Amino acid sequence: MPFDDILPPALPTWTLVAVALAFTAGGAVKGLVGLGLPTLVVGVLGLFMPVSQAAAWLMVPSLLTNAWQMAAGGRLLALCLRLWPLLAGSAIGTLAIGAWLGPPDAPWARHALGVALAVYAVPGLFDVRARLPRGWTGPAGGAVAGLLTGATTAVTGIFVIPSVPYLQGLQLDKDELVQALGLSFFVSTMALGATLAAAGALRADGLAASCLALLPAVAGLWLGRYVRGRVSAQVFKRCFFAALLGLGVHLILG
Repeated sequence: MPFDDILPPALPTWTLVAVALAFTAGGAVKGLVGLGLPTLVVGVLGLFMPVSQAAAWLMVPSLLTNAWQMAAGGRLLALCLRLWPLLAGSAIGTLAIGAWLGPPDAPWARHALGVALAVYAVPGLFDVRARLPRGWTGPAGGAVAGLLTGATTAVTGIFVIPSVPYLQGLQLDKDELVQALGLSFFVSTMALGATLAAAGALRADGLAASCLALLPAVAGLWLGRYVRGRVSAQVFKRCFFAALLGLGVHLILG
């Protein structure tokens, strides 16, 4: 299928370069630190296309890379049993807010995305990790974090706030955290996909483009895993969060 038949008419073919670079960079970040693909891709693509379209293009790479991430580690069942309130809350929040507001195409969606990126970037930039109070580690705390994550997902197309800080606050070991992030992101991607499909924003052209985007995303994922032991992850994460903060401020002011 020719690229011009896949791309929406309003987007010129040269945007494929920006899209490919965004997915490659997002895959590399995910390969290195275990997260960052949807955040980076939706943030960059949101500069020149509707947030709902960027989220639709993310569907296949996000589903497959997160399915792989959540399946690796051998602790999937235990994590599902522990995190089900967070997962259920994320799905319910996304579906409920998405049904109310529709896809994230409102004029303020870009600004909301910018705020979400900035809120996510600042603690990461300064390596702030809060330890959750005992009462917030149970089902009620997980459900609240999930519902808030779902609301953020429905409005901005990204699903890191507050699920990532919440999971980090549970003091999971490194392997558990990486697998838990994959599980959380997989559920959020499924819920976002259902919301977009119900609103008619998940069309064949978007799915075709999403399938093509899997190639640079997987290439980036491999690259990130390759350089993981060769670069300081701490320095890389600070550069990543600084870039996200700048991107968020640009979306807020733009």
